[in-house]
Amino acid sequence: MVTVTVHAGRERPIIQRHPWVFSGAIAHVRGNPAPGDVVDVCASDGSWLARGFWSGRSQLRVRLATWDKSQPLDETWLRETIARAVSGRERWLIDPSTACRLVFSEADGLPGLIVDRYGCYLAIQLLTQAMAVRAEQVVAALADLLAPRGIYERSDAEVREKEDLPPAVGLRWGEMPPRLPVTPITALGQPASGVRMFVDLPAGQKTGIYLDQAINHARVGAYCAGADTLDCFSYAGGFALAAAKAGATRLTLVDASADALALAADNLRLNKVTTPAEFVEGDAFHILRRYRAEQRQFDVVILDPPKFVYQQAHLERATRGYKDINLQALHLIRPGGILATFSCSGLVSADLFQKIIFGAAIDAGRDVQILERLAQAPDHPVLLSFPESEYLKGLICRVW
Repeated sequence: MVTVTVHAGRERPIIQRHPWVFSGAIAHVRGNPAPGDVVDVCASDGSWLARGFWSGRSQLRVRLATWDKSQPLDETWLRETIARAVSGRERWLIDPSTACRLVFSEADGLPGLIVDRYGCYLAIQLLTQAMAVRAEQVVAALADLLAPRGIYERSDAEVREKEDLPPAVGLRWGEMPPRLPVTPITALGQPASGVRMFVDLPAGQKTGIYLDQAINHARVGAYCAGADTLDCFSYAGGFALAAAKAGATRLTLVDASADALALAADNLRLNKVTTPAEFVEGDAFHILRRYRAEQRQFDVVILDPPKFVYQQAHLERATRGYKDINLQALHLIRPGGILATFSCSGLVSADLFQKIIFGAAIDAGRDVQILERLAQAPDHPVLLSFPESEYLKGLICRVW
């Protein structure tokens, strides 16, 4: 077994079961591990600390998976850990039309493995060397455990580059998934109140749709009764759908992708929405500025932008981006209206995000009250020893 020894004073996070060992924490390596190999991690005095997987090209050099010295990280461990993750979502699997996340990477003890269930099909992402070299084992375990009609790989996230892995997309097992309607989960064991959404596993963003926002669609929608609603970065129209179901009087959906807007329109039709809707293709930053110049006003503005920051060096630029988009939105909201604003950037903490909105409110000259704090859906659990698994944060605010 390859042994990785960490510098003196760098043991504490490992002892506290944080699953990442960065290259700078490593004093030396005994052996010559290949990508994805199992390695033992020891303290500077030689005492055993944990066991994980080697990623020689990544700054995250070891991803830990067990703190039990007697536990081998073999195929049996892989199957049992996948089964444990799935068992925590059993209530969501009763209805064959539902969609939810079954495996959430480190938060479920499986570094770099994402598994999303869309009806009778599974979408997987293998984002680390450890999971890439175990792809066949992962697929076999999922096929045996869940008996899906098909398993489709969407390992095209940018994080693969940091693992020195090329994108990998395609059918892994069973039949090719068609474009199909699914019902996202919004609470433990409960589907989103009748809302269905089309998912296209080969062509959709991420693995298909944004399951992490499913519970927030309904939460924000509750504020949209009788409201002229602006949904920016609308993608498949999840927030607009919830707004329409709640009784919004008008919908304006903004997205840079014509395909996304077409999907949103299909989803509105799928749910028999008759609310007047305008679909606007373009950069949300520019469109909000244009609406401000035109003195347009809305009762509810929803901001759900993509990830703005991928590394610490870009954090300052990202905070400027979040402040700017929220500043523009605040100028468009009628007194007493609602701003629902989100960040999915893990490097932007909930505290920092609130400070950004505070700064935007001061610059806009508006009084803003926080009504609700939102987070990712419960099928994306947060592991206490891994705070990085808490990445999505949102605020529902009253604007005066």
